[in-house]
This record gives sequence, C-alpha cells and structure tokens, in this order.
Amino acid sequence: MFLSRLNDTKIGGSDQVASELITSKADTMTSLFADIWRSFLNLPSWVQIWMFLVLGPVNMATLAFLSQPSGMLVAALAVGGLAISLTALIADRGFTKLVSAGHVVTWAPLVVILVFARPGATATYDTFLTILLAANIFSLIFDFNDLRLWYKGDRAVFTKT
Repeated sequence: MFLSRLNDTKIGGSDQVASELITSKADTMTSLFADIWRSFLNLPSWVQIWMFLVLGPVNMATLAFLSQPSGMLVAALAVGGLAISLTALIADRGFTKLVSAGHVVTWAPLVVILVFARPGATATYDTFLTILLAANIFSLIFDFNDLRLWYKGDRAVFTKT
C-alpha cells in the first residue's frame, strides 16, 4: 500500500494522495510512540520511577564527563546500552524482556571496567562513577533474568496483568 501510494506522488500525481501519505506516516509514528508510552505506563510504578528518575538520567549524565579519564568509553557503554534497548523497544512497539539485552551487552562490560579497571578520577567523577556502578548493577540483576526469560520464550509486550 505504501509503495503504490508513493508511486501516485510522482510529478503530476494527486496532491491529495501525497497529503494522505504524509498524514499516514505521521499517524504511524504517533501510533508507535503511543504504543510505547502505553507499555511504559503499564510497567510497575516503581520501575517507571526507577527508569525516569535514576537509570536514564544517571546513564545519560556520562555525557557530561567525556573529558574525564576513559570518559568516552564510559559514555559509549552507558549510552550504548540505552540505544540498543531503544531498538528493541521500537521493533516490539513496547517493553519486552528483550529491552534488557542492550543493558546486558554494554553495561556488564562497563561494570567490569568500573570494578576492576576504574579510571583515575577527580573526587566528583569518582563519586559519579560509584553512582553509575550501583545503578547499573541494580539494573543488571533484573536484566540478566529478563534476558534469560526472553530466551526461554517470554516475548510478550508488557501490559498489566
């Protein structure tokens, strides 16, 4: 349907068809974000708070420390986990246990680095790295189990039960 409508938008095609195509694409994006938002709202309240007030902000804050020792690596692993998880979130149009894969793939190595090869740091950066480490260890406790469940077949988009 999309390709046949796209062909109608060639020069000389109907302006109405082009307008409908643009509206259709906008509706699809709105629907995607609405589906993801609904799925987020169906997560337990404590998970919503954890993600919005702690996990997301702490991992994104790594971008403020890019000039610190290993700052680029720390940020790449921290933000990379969010980016990979976002891919699963979009593909599934909501929260599934596969979202945890992005965290496991990048945050597990980050935790190993922060525990065994912690970069030299100022007091502020060191305190931040400790907060980042604690947040990601806490998250990984759930993420490893969620990924295990996903591999065992739990592929459902999260909704209230």
